[in-house]
Amino acid sequence: MNNIWDVHNNLLADEFRLTKFGKFLRDTSLDEIPCLINVCLGQMTLVGPRPFISKYRDLYSKKQFSRHDVVPGITGWAQVNGRNAIIWEEKFRYDVEYVEKQSFFFDLKILWMTLVNVIKRKGINADGHATMEEFKGSKIRLD
Repeated sequence: MNNIWDVHNNLLADEFRLTKFGKFLRDTSLDEIPCLINVCLGQMTLVGPRPFISKYRDLYSKKQFSRHDVVPGITGWAQVNGRNAIIWEEKFRYDVEYVEKQSFFFDLKILWMTLVNVIKRKGINADGHATMEEFKGSKIRLD
């Protein structure tokens, strides 16, 4: 991505900053390869809720915050059920469901579904966004 700012010194949306090469990396999920280093270091797992930007931390409800009860992963239940094409509340619902149902066979299912979704290039972008819109807190409370 490029760091392109508007006249008011605000960073432009991802869709304007994403280069052709960056779009290719995202479309093929090759941008996730560096995360394997974090897996090797024990900071992430292959399957678990995706890590989010720390500035979102204070915007979580108590239920949403429970997604941090497990180690973050490269792929997860929310990713195979819509990735960036679903709203934030759905992502959190899937993340919390993963925390509650976590098991070896559930992880295998998610890994298989991830492979299928990557091949189909499914759910890469949110409507009207190159990635996902910024989280500003839940409009729907799930607690």
